[in-house]
Amino acid sequence: MSDTPEKVDENKLILERRAKLAAWRALGPAFPNDFRRDALAGELHSAFGERGNEWLEANRTPVRVGGRMMLKRVMGKVSFATLSDRSGQIQIFLQRDTLGEAYEAFKGFDVGDILGVEGDLFRTRTGELSVRARSVRLLVKSLRPLPDKWHGLADTELRYRQRYVDLIMNEKSREVFRTRTKIVRYLRDFLDSLDFMEVETPMMQPIPGGAVARPFKTYHNALDLDMYMRIAPELYLKRLVVGGFDRVYEINRNFRNEGLSTQHNPEFTMLELYLAWADYRDLMDWIEKAMRGLAQSVCGSLEVEYQGRKYDLSVPFKRVTVEQAILEHNPKLVASSLRDPHYLRTVCHELGIPVHAHDGPGKLQIEIFEKTAEHTFLDPTFVHAYPAEVSPLSRANDADPFITDRFELFVAGRELANGFSELNDAEDQAARFKAQVARKDKGDDEAMFYDGDYVRALEYGMPPTAGLGVGIDRLVMFFTDSPSIRDVVLFPHMKPEA
Repeated sequence: MSDTPEKVDENKLILERRAKLAAWRALGPAFPNDFRRDALAGELHSAFGERGNEWLEANRTPVRVGGRMMLKRVMGKVSFATLSDRSGQIQIFLQRDTLGEAYEAFKGFDVGDILGVEGDLFRTRTGELSVRARSVRLLVKSLRPLPDKWHGLADTELRYRQRYVDLIMNEKSREVFRTRTKIVRYLRDFLDSLDFMEVETPMMQPIPGGAVARPFKTYHNALDLDMYMRIAPELYLKRLVVGGFDRVYEINRNFRNEGLSTQHNPEFTMLELYLAWADYRDLMDWIEKAMRGLAQSVCGSLEVEYQGRKYDLSVPFKRVTVEQAILEHNPKLVASSLRDPHYLRTVCHELGIPVHAHDGPGKLQIEIFEKTAEHTFLDPTFVHAYPAEVSPLSRANDADPFITDRFELFVAGRELANGFSELNDAEDQAARFKAQVARKDKGDDEAMFYDGDYVRALEYGMPPTAGLGVGIDRLVMFFTDSPSIRDVVLFPHMKPEA
């Protein structure tokens, strides 16, 4: 297949730039590492943005700036360039009479090259804060031309594949990832202020546990042992609660061998925390408070706009049970039959929901909920009282053992958090693990394994505990108005290029 005209042009430009680099190599070190900048563009605008040129000329301010050249205008004896660094952009003013041979060399530099500039601050006739260059050096030759235009929607796949180019060209993308860092920092500070301890637990586990999901499998040569990339840190964190660390959290990666979509990436970031001497209602209060704090910290307001819709986080979050949600969105269903497996199978058939022979009423309820109700919860909503059948690690409700003391938080129609009062009855936990193994034996690839060591840990006694998992990626999506999880993951998983 022949190259497109655009590809031919790009290849020609790359050859021209390689020739320039070869000529530059002949003059000496082509990639010098002795330039040290002492100022960032954003800092200069903040410190001197209100200063007039008269003040700048009277109070000479020498600076050393470095960055990627994003714009270049050669106008005979004078030229202008725009340098970009991590904080923003600053204009450079270059004069032939001042720079001499360096000015002639600059004329051969390309947009995308990385430069080091020494000079003084001043304002141009148009009033733009600029650096009047006394010296300019090529530090890194860019061999590939930057895109002339970078329309995110038109080049979505390229943005994800070549995130480095996206970050060079797209200020909005850079801001998304700055905000992501702010969100994680806020959560850490919030938890540290409550005397939580941050820990790290194994990424590779001999038994995957802590969630109902399909794991990635690997092999440890030295131990001659099959191992799994973790699907959740839950069982290890709760071992720490048994050991006496009764306020622990971890912010790290989980891995689930499942599909890719705008909401799912097989490698994703979770905040998971455990708080002894608490229950699931305490965690609902906690995450509601944390969401408001995040909104104020990141957005400066309790009103957040996401995908054209406004969300008022100052309003108390709605709370509804799974069965209430099903009835609310399926008013023709018979409330008294919501735990009758035969009735629920008929409903699933009518809704086009595939079911398995081993699915009990709890599983069938959740299938109906996910099909008909889940996506409708736009404003923040806690859905609680999940069936025990689909909550193998949650504490059963004292008054109604069919359900557990578990909730999920939905915002904008997607789950952001999952929390529950922890099951700390070792014998009950062992029985539930056995039920999960039975499901696995019948073909359920997402069912849990039996973890005998975790059962043994519970036999030593775990105090009443509540646990919470928060999807960091989805949280960032919401607070940055990003439609896809790939917009908030620096390097999302994709099929290899052909």
